[in-house]
Amino acid sequence: MNAPEPVDTLIEPRWIVPVRPANVVLEGHAIAIDGGRIRAVLPAADAACAFRSRAVVRLPEHAVIPGLVNAHTHASMALLRGVGDDMPLQRWLTERIWPLERELVGEEFVAHGARLAAVEMLRAGVTTCSDMYFYPDVVARTLTAVGMRAVVGINAIEFPTAYAADADDYLRRGLQARDALRDEPLVSFTLAPHAPYTVSDATLARVATLAEELDLPVHIHVHETAHEVEESVRLHGVRPLHRLARFGLLSERLIAVHSVHLDDREIDELARASASVVHCPVSNLKLASGIARLPALLDAGVNVALGTDGAASNNRLDMLDEARFAALLAKAVAGEASALPAAAALECATLNGARALGLADRIGSIEAGKEADLVAVELASPEVAPLFDPVSHLLYASGREHVTDVWVAGRHVVQARQLASDDENAQVRAALASAAAWQNKCRRLLRK
Repeated sequence: MNAPEPVDTLIEPRWIVPVRPANVVLEGHAIAIDGGRIRAVLPAADAACAFRSRAVVRLPEHAVIPGLVNAHTHASMALLRGVGDDMPLQRWLTERIWPLERELVGEEFVAHGARLAAVEMLRAGVTTCSDMYFYPDVVARTLTAVGMRAVVGINAIEFPTAYAADADDYLRRGLQARDALRDEPLVSFTLAPHAPYTVSDATLARVATLAEELDLPVHIHVHETAHEVEESVRLHGVRPLHRLARFGLLSERLIAVHSVHLDDREIDELARASASVVHCPVSNLKLASGIARLPALLDAGVNVALGTDGAASNNRLDMLDEARFAALLAKAVAGEASALPAAAALECATLNGARALGLADRIGSIEAGKEADLVAVELASPEVAPLFDPVSHLLYASGREHVTDVWVAGRHVVQARQLASDDENAQVRAALASAAAWQNKCRRLLRK
């Protein structure tokens, strides 16, 4: 008999929901982790014989799922949570967000906001965050210091900010950040022009060239509102997606965020291009931007991921909540209760997000060889009883308050609902103190 193989950790939950293969729930199995990767997924009795682990984590009332992937957010905007509630997008941007950002945004604001967001997301089981904001190097370092995996955008917009003078300056600084962080194992990059209505043709052309040269995804807001589409037709003679297509941006690299106002032809074009859509149902509802045609996107074969958008327009960074809204809205739009089943919604929140970000070979499902980004959700409390189907309960009954343990690349970053990277109380106190300080600054500006 072969000697047991040494591994770092054995996790023994009641259920494992691997996401791939689809529609599978494993009961009485274990996950062996070594060197930050999943070594094997096998029956717990076999694992006890096959492996000698340095740590065993027994979770007898839990389901373990892949780490949740927030495929679109603006993490640092957690410090603007609630400043523009009950306003449509254009008023929200022009009367609240952009004026406040002009006064507040700098490295300190971005770092404090990203830390607040990272604490919230990790405790909610979000292990990967795809961010679009200023100072991407600061965002990346802050998120990873708390324990998250960070996908940060090399952003571009035409107007000046404290961060950069013009679109070329944004791209130059973002590329410098990529060079500085290229060896960080939890950091990767996208190109992130803000939106067609804030980016010129020249900038879109340069982004397309960089995407091809560097093989990077292109993360952009598109077709978020009816007004955006109408203005594109008025100013450019075509709808936004077709304007992107002029520059070769309608491709497998495209991450089209929101994509609320799409016609049948555009949905087919996204599918043929193997592009991804990031559906942000809560933000779209709150800003009255509309309801994306999710059933049509899925029927066409478009890869649909999920995102929270920023806490300024959501106001939660809660991917389990986002998945629940996505499933319920899809049913209502289609008039069909099976339009987005629980298992498919969970795939949108995990593996589909990894696919959109070019990380599907590393994360998004619980498979041997992948990095161990995992979340344990307790399914034993009264509000989730009785339990007939753990996947159904993950989507329709449980919430972020049921997340107890989180691993990122095999590192146990949340243990028994407490952050493990540093002293939990110190992390939370620091995040709350920053929020209070910036809240006071916002209030003073809003009174002017």
